[in-house]
Amino acid sequence: MNDDTKKKVLARIRRIAGQLEGVARMIEEDRYCVDVLLQIASAQAGLGQAGKVVLRSHVETCVADVMATGKPTERRQKVDELMAVFARYGCLGKKSVT
Repeated sequence: MNDDTKKKVLARIRRIAGQLEGVARMIEEDRYCVDVLLQIASAQAGLGQAGKVVLRSHVETCVADVMATGKPTERRQKVDELMAVFARYGCLGKKSVT
């Protein structure tokens, strides 16, 4: 991951951490459940966006390098790895209520 991508991801993560602290305060203050749920959805959407940035970086660097210079076995392993990531995190592109 290059420095620019690291900065973007870290900024998003710090923003999400602030949101989660706000959610904890809302719960402590017995705020309306729907308001808490909306803030949780917002934090989840932020994590999804951070995940998309990391995934793009991975594809543009690690995957591209192996596809360009790797052996067939390494390329197959990288594709299998990507398929597992997509299977697990396939919801990265879904919209959330914010």
